[in-house]
Amino acid sequence: MRDYGETRDGQTIQEYSLRNAAGMEVKFITFGGILTSIRVPDRQGRFANVALGFSKLADYEAEHPYFGAITGRYANRIGGGAFSLDGRDYQLFKNDGGNSLHGGAVGFDKRVWVASESNGAVELAYRSSDGEEGYPGNLDVSVRYSLDADNGLRIDYAAETDAPTVLNLTNHSYFNLMGEGEGTIYDHILTLNADAYTPTDANQIPTGEIAPVAGSPFDFRTAKTIGSGQRSAHPQIVAAQGYDHNFVLNRRGLGKGELGLAARAYEPRSGRVMEVWTTEPGVQFYAGNFLDATLIGASGRLYRQSDGFALETQHFPDSPNKPQFPTTVLRPGARKESTTVYRFSTD
Repeated sequence: MRDYGETRDGQTIQEYSLRNAAGMEVKFITFGGILTSIRVPDRQGRFANVALGFSKLADYEAEHPYFGAITGRYANRIGGGAFSLDGRDYQLFKNDGGNSLHGGAVGFDKRVWVASESNGAVELAYRSSDGEEGYPGNLDVSVRYSLDADNGLRIDYAAETDAPTVLNLTNHSYFNLMGEGEGTIYDHILTLNADAYTPTDANQIPTGEIAPVAGSPFDFRTAKTIGSGQRSAHPQIVAAQGYDHNFVLNRRGLGKGELGLAARAYEPRSGRVMEVWTTEPGVQFYAGNFLDATLIGASGRLYRQSDGFALETQHFPDSPNKPQFPTTVLRPGARKESTTVYRFSTD
């Protein structure tokens, strides 16, 4: 652990590093729980950081597209920035047109978390007060980062509340398996373990339909390049300016809390592979559509459209307003737990 800097309001931020015997190294900070660097080898044994991000705290405090951050209280979008629960209406801050996105104006990505070390892992804790960003209930959240001997970055989420609320937590890292700042992700070869996805309306809110991926650019059940569909004329792709959709993961035969394979990404030039395993029912595949060459990354290079992709394990967007979707309601006396593992190797 080392001091990373001070926030604008004078809070000291720490940076933690996790390292295993194979040489993989993960760095993160207590501001937003942000993963700032993930260094893994290519097929020649050469290490590079494969996570997009910055080199200084001020850039993370400024506006950016949630690089590496814990997002909540509700990751992804809630349509109209509002929902009803147990007969009460709740109005959230609208920071995405008419929607609430990733927790609102000051979500978990902009909060300072309290870190504690235990058995080679680091747990981050935060209390979200009743009414914060419009959400009900005092919510106690913990996120635990650990690194195993097989180059797996494990993220364990847990939360409890003292009043009924809604909750959807994820990590919003952007990846480029060639290395951060090394160009587009069009040639990355992606597989998604999903037979269906949730189409969205013009405001990128799910319509409520569970649509089959078969015969569409959303069919990643067989590995294919990201670029082959990112530039498709499919109406859903055009409306979102690329992939920014929730995929319904195949979890047949898996019990609650059991890890299942969600995705596999392979970059042919470097040979790097990333598998995503999760207990969650969905994953948001976002292909960096709105990276617009206005942000300079840790490498000193501009981030352009599709210079990174995100695989955000999650419950579905707008679930509080879609009773047909898996519930995101958390009640007093219950504990919400989920796990995601990003595992790196070469091929």
